[in-house]
Amino acid sequence: MDIYDFEAETLEGQPARLADWRGQVLLIVNTASKCGFTPQYEGLEALYRKHKDKGFAVLGFPCNQFGKQEPGHATEIANFCSLTYDVSFPMFDKIEVNGPKAHPLYAYLKQEKPGVLGSQGIKWNFTKFLVDRAGKVVQRFAPNVPPEALEAAVQALL
Repeated sequence: MDIYDFEAETLEGQPARLADWRGQVLLIVNTASKCGFTPQYEGLEALYRKHKDKGFAVLGFPCNQFGKQEPGHATEIANFCSLTYDVSFPMFDKIEVNGPKAHPLYAYLKQEKPGVLGSQGIKWNFTKFLVDRAGKVVQRFAPNVPPEALEAAVQALL
């Protein structure tokens, strides 16, 4: 099993296979609209726009498991991302990242790249997973690591 075996539904309600991004460097992020880290959307979008033509994509997965900071439905999330941060990178439907209902993609990401002291749980919104062109999960970044700080790591994989 690898990263390309997973599917998720887009905010528009369409199924999307991660295999569609095969050969690209990916930054997979659980997001929220009402979080202290929400302004990171701006940095994520800047990183995406800067490197998308070199084979880089940010994939956003809204999650309401942390402080109920993503209460809206798909249309509200899409409008917020577009109108507030001009997000153009792919956004997916709201998922769970921890617990028995965690999306299989996140179960895989956590297994491949555990957190501090081997913990598998996602601690908060805006945890970031960097995936290389071969689909290997190479780094995990804590929510408080701003997207700008990932520039060197992204460039090294491009």
